[in-house]
Order: sequence, then structure tokens, then C-alpha cells
Amino acid sequence: MGLTVTLETAATPTLLAIGNFDGVHRGHQQVFQPILQGTVGIKTVLTFDPHPRQVLGRQPYPLLTPLEEKVQILAELGIEQVVVLPFTPAFAQASAREFLQLLEHHLHPQGVSVGWDFCFGSQRSGNAQVLRLWGQKQGIPIHVVPEMTWHGQQLRSSRIRQALAEGNVEHAADLLGRPYTLIGTVVAGSRRGQQLGFPTANLQLPPEKLLPRDGVYAGWVRGLSQLPLAAVLNIGVRPTVEIQGSRTVEVHLLDWQGCLYGQVLRVGLVAFLRPEQRFPSLHALQRQIQQDCDQARQLLAHSMVTVVGPA
Repeated sequence: MGLTVTLETAATPTLLAIGNFDGVHRGHQQVFQPILQGTVGIKTVLTFDPHPRQVLGRQPYPLLTPLEEKVQILAELGIEQVVVLPFTPAFAQASAREFLQLLEHHLHPQGVSVGWDFCFGSQRSGNAQVLRLWGQKQGIPIHVVPEMTWHGQQLRSSRIRQALAEGNVEHAADLLGRPYTLIGTVVAGSRRGQQLGFPTANLQLPPEKLLPRDGVYAGWVRGLSQLPLAAVLNIGVRPTVEIQGSRTVEVHLLDWQGCLYGQVLRVGLVAFLRPEQRFPSLHALQRQIQQDCDQARQLLAHSMVTVVGPA
């Protein structure tokens, strides 16, 4: 994460966008536009880790884009540095005034951009209007980006989460502006897929990554060659071959063979094929996997190959 800096190491002055930006969806990208178009500072995003909902809710909060993935996407969009501010219980108690002083002293912003619903400070005491008044006193332009709609609906991370929970990866991709992507390292698995004639790569994902609905998906894999590779992906507990299996993410490449252990793969999800299910026999499972592969090949032959990120 070469773009990642702290308050103390950030280059200044900055053009600053502030927010959690989980998902870095089309609405978030509008917040970045005022600073990307500016010329008087380092194009900077200030974000928080862990997600405030995890700290304030005191329970795990799965992320659409874990920090490393988020930083990669921001770099691709033209952001020059990402300031990661640790969100701790103590920080959550800081006042709105203390947060603004932090911006002044460490980041020297020459312009600030936030979303319409941005809040800061203890008990969400600071909002866009407070930020505007501060900007007027400091002579700092403040851009408050209004809520964005997409195809007549409010564009929010919660809608993307709902689409993924339903397996509707096409709708999620439309809201994100790119396919929903799973990035993981290939680790040793049970080799069940190879025994069935369909070898799979077992992906180890960041534990905080939000997984879509269990089932079988068609997608494109990047990380092995210059061009994306067609694949079938299974997310779930493999009920036919495991009695009490843990949730896994397994990828079968349709037109590639070789050792994958240790490789980092980026899997862009294109379509949901079917729910995960238990089959009466391994032979029945093999027949279904072959049908999945045939369906995926047909779908992917007509899809746009759009997977975000370098190969």
C-alpha cells in the first residue's frame, strides 16, 4: 500500500476528500472529482480504519473493500495519497472542533470535498454545514456533493450489500461502476475438485471481506496472464462432499492449467448461476459442475471483460 500515509507523514498542502468510502462506488467517485480537478495540493483521501461501525457497534462489520483493496482502487482513480486515520474509541469521543484542528495542523487543506451526509466528531456533532462555516473562516473551499441517484434509486453502500446478499452481482456492479471483486491468495485445499475432474484454487480472502450469497458464479480472473481468464466460482460449505464444512471460496479456471499455490488472484463476479445445493451422489455433482462450466462459458463469451486493477 505505497499510497498509504499517516497524519505525520502526509505530504502537504492537500486537496482533501474525507469519508469511509467503503465500496468506492459511483457516488464516492463524485466526491473525488473536485479534488482530482484541483491544482493547488496533493490529491488526498482521508479515511478511517477500522470502519467506525465496527468500533461503535462493537461487532464485526464486513467490508465491500478492505483497506488494501480500497487503496488500490483509489490509486487507479488518480488519488496521490491516502491518509489512514485509526478509528479508536478515544478518537470517537473527540469533538468536531478537535477534528477540524487536526485537519488544519497536519494536512493544510486547500480544498475539502465530502458527501452530503458526512458527519464528524463525538455524537456526530459536526456536519456539512459546520464544515462549510469552518471553511469560510479559514478561507478553504468546501465542496459538499449532493446525494447521487442511479437509475432512479439512491446510491448507497447498503444497496450494494443487499444486491450481494441476493446474489445479484450484476446490480452490484452497476452501482459500483465495476464488477464486485474478490482478491485472495491461493492456499492448499482438500483437493476435492481435482478428484472430481474440476481442479479448483482455494482463495484465502481478507477476513473482513464481505462475501455475496452462497452459490456458483461465473467470473473473470486476473493475476495469471495479461488477459483475464474465464472461471466458475463456488462460495459456500460444499454440502455434498463435506459433513460440516467451513465456508470457502473456490475458483475453477475454464481454460488454464498449472500450479496456483501462492498466486494472488482477482476474481470479478459477472453472473450468479445457481444456489449451492446438496446432490445425491458425486456423479450427480460432476454432471452439475459440467453444466455450470458450460453455462459460464456461454455467459462470459457475451460479457464485457471489465475487471478493475492491474493484471
